[in-house]
Amino acid sequence: MTEQPNANPQQPGEPAGDRLAPRPLARPAVDPAQAATFGRPRGVDGAFDRVYQPGSNGQAASNLNLAPPTPESLAEAFRRPPGAEGVVLERPHGTNGSEPAADSADGPLWTTTSDPWRDPGSGAVLAGPAVQQDSDEEKDAKRPQGALLSLPEVLFGRRVQTKALAMLAAVALVIGAAGGLIGWWFADTGTELTGQASISEADAAKERPAGSIADIAHRVAPAVVSLEVFKPGADAGQQGSGVVIDNQGYVLTNEHVISAATTDSATKVTAVFFDGKRVEAKVVGADAKTDLAVVKVDVKNLTALQVGKSADLAVGDSVIAVGSPLALQNSVTAGIVSALNRPVTAGGDGGSAPVIYEAIQTDAAINHGNSGGALVDATGALVGINSAIRSSSAEGGSIGIGFAIPSDYAVKIAKTLIKDGKVVHPDIGINASSTVAGSSTMGAQVRNVAPGGPAASAGIKEGDVITEVAGRLVRDSAELLVAVRAREVGEVVPVRLVRDGSSLMVDVKLASD
Repeated sequence: MTEQPNANPQQPGEPAGDRLAPRPLARPAVDPAQAATFGRPRGVDGAFDRVYQPGSNGQAASNLNLAPPTPESLAEAFRRPPGAEGVVLERPHGTNGSEPAADSADGPLWTTTSDPWRDPGSGAVLAGPAVQQDSDEEKDAKRPQGALLSLPEVLFGRRVQTKALAMLAAVALVIGAAGGLIGWWFADTGTELTGQASISEADAAKERPAGSIADIAHRVAPAVVSLEVFKPGADAGQQGSGVVIDNQGYVLTNEHVISAATTDSATKVTAVFFDGKRVEAKVVGADAKTDLAVVKVDVKNLTALQVGKSADLAVGDSVIAVGSPLALQNSVTAGIVSALNRPVTAGGDGGSAPVIYEAIQTDAAINHGNSGGALVDATGALVGINSAIRSSSAEGGSIGIGFAIPSDYAVKIAKTLIKDGKVVHPDIGINASSTVAGSSTMGAQVRNVAPGGPAASAGIKEGDVITEVAGRLVRDSAELLVAVRAREVGEVVPVRLVRDGSSLMVDVKLASD
């Protein structure tokens, strides 16, 4: 096939085929006003700062209109200080144009050869304010001070107008009145839980008439001492109370309080008086069967407690217990006589024989340490020696049942101990036990009779039930012992007994134990 030549050969610069030719460049007309504002100066085709032309040898074109020179005042205010042309960072405030040596370790960053603008780890340096502000003290120093006026000059020196003083007084009165009204309003409109309380106060003086508990305690306290029984080197001791019954220094107490001193001469007894004075006490005598003992102290001008008659007491009489419960010296409790002639069995600890005595029962609080202390009546007279309590707990706390040895019997034993140092008791010569519940006869049943003793001589036999001694009812073995000890050695007493259902009366001459 023969190739046909192109009938319309493509001319240079023309688009081939269907392609369009480039669009002509749009050059919008320039606004003459903008050209005058933003265009180059007339006759300048290059940079703004300097125009070079071929053959000018670096000189500016002669036809360039330069700005007029800067006024000297502005140049002096804004140009760099002399010698600071090479500084490219702002100096800290206060340098006054001075700079440390270049590359100095103590100099700022701009004094080193490194370029801080290109160092990302360089710190920013801020200068101080362009104008230094004066402090308050400098302002006060610069402010002119006027003459200070005293109060007499203000009021009477005619330095202030009378009208101004009157207005000042009126303003002060208004402010004071407003403050008072506001305070009154807040106080009057307070919450229901706050306000002003009206508390009724009693008279300062307290009446303590003669016979009051306070009066009795004041009179009795000097005659009641605290007794401390302690062996040197021991970890613990005993503690109780005592009553001064004679101004020669005799102190009546319980035997179980000073029992350690009666068996060991190394054990010491110390009497502590209400004023804190401490003196050694010597054991005069002790009687374990009656739980009574006497010690003596060498103290001048002692206050002895007056001794009353316990036989005159009646159930319901007021009594006061004074002592040192739980080592709390000079403690006072008050109560009444709950019962009289109450046979009490106490002690018997550690294998010792129990103590049986006839006691006064009281509800005045008595605790450990009250033993040997005073039980006084409403006149302050001694009517008993506090000896034992009955408690429902193992600790032995007071439950309102306390017992005291009657003063009539206690003082009798004390006199014998002071005179002879020991006491002998009347004895009937038998061993007895209480009758069992449900028995036809209530009393003390004879278990054995001492051969040749008072009971054997009177014809009392084993198995007999003793119901009465010298007119006193006997309901158990404790009451039998108490009834016998209430008599005297050698005294003949009638004894009623029951044998084989028959009641018999025999006379028994009491012997010594």
